[in-house]
Amino acid sequence: VQLQASGGGLVQAGDSLRLSCAASGRTFGIYNTGWFRQAPGKEREFVGGISWSGVSTYYADSVRGRFTISRDNAKNTVYLQMTGLKPEDTAVYYCAASPKYGGNSEAAYEYWGQGTQVTVSS
Repeated sequence: VQLQASGGGLVQAGDSLRLSCAASGRTFGIYNTGWFRQAPGKEREFVGGISWSGVSTYYADSVRGRFTISRDNAKNTVYLQMTGLKPEDTAVYYCAASPKYGGNSEAAYEYWGQGTQVTVSS
């Protein structure tokens, strides 16, 4: 499966932004999907994930309550809705997919998108 993340941009603190992860290739609806981010000079970190059915979602403590992940399998797309953005949310955001439960481990995800830049100014 091929993944394409989009929707990044430059916003101000407190703004909202929605990222999309569009999939092509195999049926995306069977893949659990995760979002990760990497800020300059830092390691990539887990943001949140969603089960293949969309029933289960899970988030890093740093974004819980501000970010929401959803999916539309008919459109082969997973979304990351970000609200209350902070300068520390500035990073390149990646989506990743796994046919198994991925959790918060990068190693569990087999397929990765190219990333989209989110910059939050103060």
